[in-house]
Amino acid sequence: MSVMIPSPQVVEMVGELGFDWVLIDCEHGGISLESVELMAMAAERAGLSAAGRPPCADPSAILALLDRGLHGIQVPHVGTAREAAAVVAAARFPPAGRRSLAVGTCAGGYGLRPRTTDRAAAQAREVVIAVQVEDAAAVEQAPDIARVAGVDVVFVGPSDLSASMGHPGDTAHPDVLAALDRFCRQVQEAGAQAGTAGGLAALRHAEGLGVGYFYTHLPTLLQLGTQALDPAAFRAPAAPWH
Repeated sequence: MSVMIPSPQVVEMVGELGFDWVLIDCEHGGISLESVELMAMAAERAGLSAAGRPPCADPSAILALLDRGLHGIQVPHVGTAREAAAVVAAARFPPAGRRSLAVGTCAGGYGLRPRTTDRAAAQAREVVIAVQVEDAAAVEQAPDIARVAGVDVVFVGPSDLSASMGHPGDTAHPDVLAALDRFCRQVQEAGAQAGTAGGLAALRHAEGLGVGYFYTHLPTLLQLGTQALDPAAFRAPAAPWH
């Protein structure tokens, strides 16, 4: 489930509804670092894995989210294997990467937990690294990106992909679906997990492709819930001031 609004309560509800994980979207959403930390705490309380999408692939943006205690990172606008390798370096502690180790953060238990070396080793093993390709040109690089050591998921944004192919917003266009099919097959053949997003139709299509990293958006969930109800049954009589 992707959440773009700063709300720990929504994150807890996502966990109570039985979702596996939540993506805290700081690229398109209006979420501050303070809210990210509170939302990460809410995810922990709900038994929910939490990943974050930074606004860009800058190492400082990646570090800022991981220091808030997130379990994974989904970095947008990664178009080459070289850029993917830079993301891995920013998300991993030395010697595997160049991530700065600060013990006084939420991720570090505020420096109150023993054995910092054990914590660093555990985070090096457990942090999921997803890189996001955005357009048709980057999709062609997907196999090389998937082979980069440390990349767990290569994700394609269906909306940006459709726009780059001349079908903005038409994620069900045959050309877009064909590109998505090719992308998922090549990524998985290269040894990484393929990822994408969308509604129910996209979910069914992704399941058929063997995609294991998939999310929908909070407004989509609300819309589906509304469509399942009869709005007239919940319509109150007109208020006296109408």
